[in-house]
Amino acid sequence: MARLTKNQKTALDKIEPGKQYSLSEASKMLKDVTFTKFDASVDIDVRLGVDPRKANQMVRGVVTLPHGTGKQTRVLVLCTPDKEDEAKEAGADYVGLDDYIDKISKGWTDIDVIITMPPVMAKIGKLGRVLGPRGLMPNPKSGTVTMEIGKAVTEVKAGKIDFKVDRYGIVHTTVGKVSFEPEKIAENAREFLQTIIKLKPTAAKGTYIKSVYLSSTMSPGIRIDAKALDE
Repeated sequence: MARLTKNQKTALDKIEPGKQYSLSEASKMLKDVTFTKFDASVDIDVRLGVDPRKANQMVRGVVTLPHGTGKQTRVLVLCTPDKEDEAKEAGADYVGLDDYIDKISKGWTDIDVIITMPPVMAKIGKLGRVLGPRGLMPNPKSGTVTMEIGKAVTEVKAGKIDFKVDRYGIVHTTVGKVSFEPEKIAENAREFLQTIIKLKPTAAKGTYIKSVYLSSTMSPGIRIDAKALDE
């Protein structure tokens, strides 16, 4: 078993074993349990009482965090020439079509989000083997396949994220940075959790939200009281 570092021990000592904290308490504690020399990301992990193998229990959605994620989101827009100016004006980092499709087919994925339009999805479909495993494949349900290219780019840059439950029944995403004020971290996390709750599948039985943990990069997780998400 790996030995804990001095900082890891210090962080664990600040978290009371077995205690479930409110979002506000956990958001304030993050600075005390984070010892990275960089501005660490704040992550949230939600274990759901669903069976992702069943289509009627799949949980997937989008949410716009009120205070953004705190990180620069690199956006690639794959579109026809008539939409290129719209994409650039909205702040897309990369804009094009065939040249980028060729680049991706050779392994380039130095981007966070790909936005495209329905007429060119046929060309992008062949990139599934590259984009799928990295979660980069555009999808109408997440708003990344649309004719409103400019609006989609603006929303992503403002903090819109899409999420999907994994095969273990866990939804994981980033809701800010440790440098954020605790209130902003809590508000972002609360917005995300409220969206998760609204997406509860009718086929899901028993306890829907089994556990919620808030953590920063390399910090221990702080368990959130799922019954007190408004605190």
